[in-house]
Amino acid sequence: MSAPVSRHVVQSAPVFEKLADADLDEILGLATSRRYPAGEAVFRQGQDAAQFYVLLHGRLRVTQVTPDGQQIVVRMVNPGDLFGIARALRRVDYPATAMAVTDSVALGWPMAQWEGLIGRCPGLAVNAMQTIGSRLQEAHTRLREMATEEVERRVAHAVLRLAQQSGKKEEGGIRIDFPVSRQDIAEMTGTTLHTVSRILSAWESAQLVEGGRQKLLVRNPHRLLLIADGIEPGHL
Repeated sequence: MSAPVSRHVVQSAPVFEKLADADLDEILGLATSRRYPAGEAVFRQGQDAAQFYVLLHGRLRVTQVTPDGQQIVVRMVNPGDLFGIARALRRVDYPATAMAVTDSVALGWPMAQWEGLIGRCPGLAVNAMQTIGSRLQEAHTRLREMATEEVERRVAHAVLRLAQQSGKKEEGGIRIDFPVSRQDIAEMTGTTLHTVSRILSAWESAQLVEGGRQKLLVRNPHRLLLIADGIEPGHL
C-alpha cells in the first residue's frame, strides 16, 4: 500500500535537511511511501530501475551476485539513506538487490523524475553526490582490505563499520540493532561462514563481542580496532 507523505515525517532525514520547505513539499508531492516486511525485496538485481528511494524506517541488506555466482553483501541501508539511484550511475537497471532485514518503510519516486528533481532542488543533488562519494570510498576501503589484510582484520573492520553506522550504545557495549548473521559478515568480507564462525567464537571467548538473536553486541570496540589495524594480535 502507498500513501501521501507529510513533510513532518521526513524533515529529520539527512538527505532532506538542507532543503527549503517549499522544495521539500514539491519533492514529497511526487513520492509515495510503502512498507516492506522483513524478507521482502524493494528491488532485485537486473530489474528495470523504475524508482529511487529514501529509507525512512528499518534496515535493508544490499546484495550482489557476481558473474561466477557468488553472493556478496555490498552494504546495509540505514534510515535516512538514499538508495536505488541507478540513474545517477548511468544505469537503466539495478546493479544489486535491496532486501528488508527488518520491517521497513521507504519513500519512492519515479526514476523519470530524477533529473528534474535535482535540477530544481540543488540540495538534493548535493546530498546525492555525497551519498555516491561515501559509497565509493567505502567500496575502495573494502577492496583494499580484501587485497592486503588477513581475514580476522577484515572481519574486525566489518563489525566496527556496522557498529559505527547502525550501533546503539547500551550497558556493556554497542549493540548492532538489526539482525546480522555470520553469513552476512562472511559475504561482507569475502570469506567463508566457517571462518567467520571461528573468529566470532574466539572473540566471544575473549569477551570482545557477544552474540544473541543475530543482534551482535560489541563489548570492546577499542580492542577490536587494535585487531583491525594490525596493532594487537587476534584471538584465533
